[in-house]
Amino acid sequence: MTHTVLSGWRFRALILIVLLSALGYLAFTLWAGWHEVASAIIRVGIIGTAIALALSLVNYGLRFVRWQKYLSLLGHRIHTPESLRIYIAGFGLTILPGKAGEAIRSVFLKKHGVSYPESLAAFFAEHFTNLIVMLLLVAVGLWVYPAAQPMVLVLAGLIFVVLLTLQQTKWLKALESIARNKLPARLGNLFGHAIEIVLHSGRCFSLPMLFYGIALGLVAWGAEGFAFYYIMKVLGSDLSLPVALFIYAFSMLVGALSFLPGGLGGAEATMIALLMLNNVAQPQAVAATILIRMATLWFAVVLGIISLLISERKG
Repeated sequence: MTHTVLSGWRFRALILIVLLSALGYLAFTLWAGWHEVASAIIRVGIIGTAIALALSLVNYGLRFVRWQKYLSLLGHRIHTPESLRIYIAGFGLTILPGKAGEAIRSVFLKKHGVSYPESLAAFFAEHFTNLIVMLLLVAVGLWVYPAAQPMVLVLAGLIFVVLLTLQQTKWLKALESIARNKLPARLGNLFGHAIEIVLHSGRCFSLPMLFYGIALGLVAWGAEGFAFYYIMKVLGSDLSLPVALFIYAFSMLVGALSFLPGGLGGAEATMIALLMLNNVAQPQAVAATILIRMATLWFAVVLGIISLLISERKG
C-alpha cells in the first residue's frame, strides 16, 4: 500500500507541485530584489535559522501529542515512533489541494486497525482545533487591522454552531439511520459515512479535551508566531509581539481558508501586505515571509517526504 502512494502519476504530480511552488518562491525573491532578499537571509544567519526551525519542531511535537490523544479517545493506542512517522508523513503532501495530502495518514493508520471514519475524525478534530487557535491568536492583535473583524466574527459564529452540532449525538445518529435507509444506496452510504465521521469527531470535543487541544495548539502555533517575530527583530523591524502574532496567524488563516495547496500564495500575499501596511519595506517583508515559510511549511514538507520514503522502503 505504501508503495502505491508514491508511485506513478501521484509521485510525478507531487514533484510537479513542488517545482511550481519553488518557482513561485523564486518569483517572490526576484520581485523584491535578489540582492536585498539575499542580504536579509544572510543577516538572519545559521543561528537565526536554527532557532526558527527549532520552534517549528516545537509546533510539530505538540501537535503530535494532541494527535495521539485524539487517537486514544477513539480507542487506538499506536506505538509512538510508528505513530510519529505516520503523522509526519502527512506533512509531505501538505502542498496538495484542500488538505487532502495530510489525509494520507488514514491509509497508513488503516493497517493499525484505525478505520477511515475514525482517522478522518481525528484529522477533522486537529484542523478544526487549529482554526479555533488561529482565531484566538488573531484576536491578540485584531485592533491593528479592524477590517478583519467581520471575517473573524463570522468564523467565530460558525465555530460555535459546529461545536454545538457535534454534541447532538442523538440527532446525528437519527440522521445517519435516515440517510442509510431512505436515500439511494450510494448516496445513503456517502451521507452515512460523513455523519459517522462527525460522530467520532464529537468524542474529541468534550469540554476538557477541547480546552486541552486549544492549550496545546496555542503553544504550538504561538511558537511559530514567535519565530516570525524573532526573524522580524533580527531584520531590524520594530513590530511588537502582538502585532507579529496577528500578522502570522491571520496570514495562516487566509491561507487555510483559500483551500490552496499548503495555503500557497494566499498566506504569503497576506503576510507581505500586512507587513508593508506596518511600514516594513518590501524587500524585508518578502524576505521575512520566505524565511518563515521555509522554516515552517517547507521544513514540514521535507520531513514528511523523508518519512514517506521510509514508509515506502518498509512497504
